[in-house]
Amino acid sequence: MTVNAVIFDIGNVLIEWQPERYYDRVIGYDRRKAMFAEVDLHGMNDRVDRGENFTDVIYETADATPAWRDEIRMWHDNWIELATPPIDHSIRLLRALRTKGVPVYALSNFGIESFAYAETKYPFLGEFEKRYISGHMAVIKPDPLIYQMVEDDCGHAPGSLLFADDRYDNIAQADGRGWKTHLFNGPKGWADRLIQEGLLTEAEAT
Repeated sequence: MTVNAVIFDIGNVLIEWQPERYYDRVIGYDRRKAMFAEVDLHGMNDRVDRGENFTDVIYETADATPAWRDEIRMWHDNWIELATPPIDHSIRLLRALRTKGVPVYALSNFGIESFAYAETKYPFLGEFEKRYISGHMAVIKPDPLIYQMVEDDCGHAPGSLLFADDRYDNIAQADGRGWKTHLFNGPKGWADRLIQEGLLTEAEAT
C-alpha cells in the first residue's frame, strides 16, 4: 500500500532525549547510576507523559526522596538540558516531506506542560499537520489504545501510515496493527527509508 502520511516520534528522532547523559555530566556517572537504581525516574516521567502535572509529579517525587531531592528537581528545573540537541537532519526531512505535500504527524510520549515549554525552544514542533501528544491523550505508547486513537482520528488506513520511533516496543505495536514502521537509529537510515518509499529523492533527503 502507498504511504499517505508519515508519523514522527519526537524524543530521539527529532530531539535527543538522554536524561542519563545530562546527569552523568552534572553529578557524575557513579552518583547517577546510584540515583537511577534507587528512584524510578523513568516511571516518574511516564506519569507526566500520561497527563499528570509536570511540576507536581517531579517535585512530589523529589520530596519523597530527600537524599536525591535536589537532583530529582533538576529533571524539572533544567528539563530543556535533558531534551537537547535537536536532530537537524531529521528536522530537514520533516520539512522536505511537508514541501512535497506529504501529511506529517507527530506521535510522542510527552507531558502537557513539558511539550508546551519545548514548543518555545523548538519552533519546528508547530510544523506538523497533526500532533498526537500522550499527555493530552492520557495514554502512552506502546499501549494499543494510543494507536487506535491515531487511526480513528487521522483518516488514513493503517497500512498507509509510515511511523518512525526509536523504541522497538513502540514500533512492534504499530507493526502489529499493520502500520509501516521504521526503527530509528539515526537520520541517515530514516532518510534512506523515505527515499525507498518514494516520498523523497536523494537530493531532497540530504
